[in-house]
Amino acid sequence: MQAFTTLTGLVAPLERDNVDTDMIIPKQFLKSIKRSGFGPNLFDELRYLDEGQPDQDCSQRPVNSDFMLNQPRYQKASVLLAGRNFGCGSSREHAPWALLDYGFRCIIAPSFADIFYNNCFKNGILPVVLPQAQVDIIFLAEKAAKDGLKLTIDLQQQLITLPDGQQFSFNIDKFRRNCLLQGLDEIGLTLQQADAIKGFEARHQQQFPWLFAEH
Repeated sequence: MQAFTTLTGLVAPLERDNVDTDMIIPKQFLKSIKRSGFGPNLFDELRYLDEGQPDQDCSQRPVNSDFMLNQPRYQKASVLLAGRNFGCGSSREHAPWALLDYGFRCIIAPSFADIFYNNCFKNGILPVVLPQAQVDIIFLAEKAAKDGLKLTIDLQQQLITLPDGQQFSFNIDKFRRNCLLQGLDEIGLTLQQADAIKGFEARHQQQFPWLFAEH
């Protein structure tokens, strides 16, 4: 998993509440478990004017020009600014996969659905909870920015810095913070104990040799 330390990125605003995981990545795209290739179908129902299908060439589909991801201003955005209860609905881990595959490394919102929030950390995405008033300030700053708004997110200091120098602090569980800083998912954490696991397996085989006998 890619580590997250400091990110300076362009903000893409999605000013709506209760964006569920089916809106993030619709159900017809859940057949693959490769964790990649979902970016073109992120927010599929909002980005395109037709109903997308798996393995369809999205470059040939009619796009919704009003949706922010289809506008030049938001190309290569890596910070998503969203409304309350982002990621509600089903527990599909494909939702953070799609966001990461598109290029988003940080999501800022007043609140998140619990399962989605946890899945973000497992996939190298930093979900930041800020008070509604501070989220509103960032939305207003984005609208006022002539060429788009860039934020700097410092996970070590737990600070978000706007171009005018204004800063917002955020809270995050210490364990999750350290995992992101080191780029450790659950597999990476387990592999840190590889020597202890091998030692246990050796002792277990020596103590119960009949369990390992060939038949």
